[in-house]
Amino acid sequence: MAKGKQVLWLQVCGLGMVQGAIALSWVIYNFYLPKLLVQFGFSKSLAISLLVLENALAVFMEPLMGSLSDNKQRWVASRFPFIMLGVLLSSGLFIAIPCVVTFVPPTTVLKFILPPLVVAWALAMTVFRSPVLSLLGRYAMPKSLPMAASVLTLIGGIIGSFRIAANDLLLSFGPVITFAFGSFVLLGSATVLRFIHPPQVVSDEPVDKHQAESPPPISFPALGSIFILGGSFAWGYRTLLDGVSKFLKLDLNTDNIQLQMVAFGLLAAFAALPAGLIAKKIGNRKAMLAGTGIVALLMLLLPLVGANIILLVPLAISSSFILNGTVPFALEMVPPDRGGLGIGMHFGGVGLAMSIFGSVFNQPQAISPQLAALMSAVAFGLVLGCLVYSNFTHKKQSIV
Repeated sequence: MAKGKQVLWLQVCGLGMVQGAIALSWVIYNFYLPKLLVQFGFSKSLAISLLVLENALAVFMEPLMGSLSDNKQRWVASRFPFIMLGVLLSSGLFIAIPCVVTFVPPTTVLKFILPPLVVAWALAMTVFRSPVLSLLGRYAMPKSLPMAASVLTLIGGIIGSFRIAANDLLLSFGPVITFAFGSFVLLGSATVLRFIHPPQVVSDEPVDKHQAESPPPISFPALGSIFILGGSFAWGYRTLLDGVSKFLKLDLNTDNIQLQMVAFGLLAAFAALPAGLIAKKIGNRKAMLAGTGIVALLMLLLPLVGANIILLVPLAISSSFILNGTVPFALEMVPPDRGGLGIGMHFGGVGLAMSIFGSVFNQPQAISPQLAALMSAVAFGLVLGCLVYSNFTHKKQSIV
């Protein structure tokens, strides 16, 4: 990184494109998976089982791939062999999913091609997600990580916000064209990032062979904090959205709340920009602590006051501080050369939480709004505990 430069904004924007492509791929996949399974002769409920399995596999795959990319970084000064391999696999398998359903006859034998194919795609996504997001630690100085991460949060949040309202648009193109578009966006964004990735950002080559063979020390309590925080946040935000949507339906006496949920998601996405600036000034963990405490309190108040704008606006803004801080938190809790492992532990925790959630609540629509709000508050309470504990262990390590 150039001297005096806090953030490599061109590279961060390129990374944001990849983050957006990942979010778009999952939006398409989650929307079409039940429909493709039914079209190929399976029950719609199989989609839930496959998502549970994919999340369970991610618990191990994300940290593994992140750690392997760390090793690759030390030896050849680049994570891109892992990143491009995963992107190529994901792009190819992503196009193959609708092609199998469209062009292969669903006979007794051939129909069982589809479930392994979709699981293989999900595994291919784990090959590069942690390695590519760990590049954020190379594109920004430690103090500026939240500010750089706000670009990723904004792009991912915008795409995620429209997943509810984009159903008709996705249907209008059909699965083959939609999946092909998602595949090309992913491949194109990764190619752009590779092109603009400056060599000096990853020029931390080991000075001798002994250094290459000796990985930096890892704090297992720090990895545990990343893992638990990732899982708690995923559970908390999942139930937060569920609780908000159900209380909106009750308060407005209608099931048509797409516009309100899109507005909520967009507010959280755009709030990431000032959240990143504030986190840079006061510190990422302090910003996350404040945001987490407010979110937990507001979720406890949600059943009492309802989903009115007075509560929803601060809820969206406060949650943005946590959304935007998770990746910087994972990076700052590990040595600089172990960023892939740190990000992998975060997504491993997310995978475990979502796997358990899908197994326990295979019919999320049956969860009462009051229970959703309570579960969210408890989950964010765990996030708060992880942040306090991590702050204590971080100070302890600094003293040592």
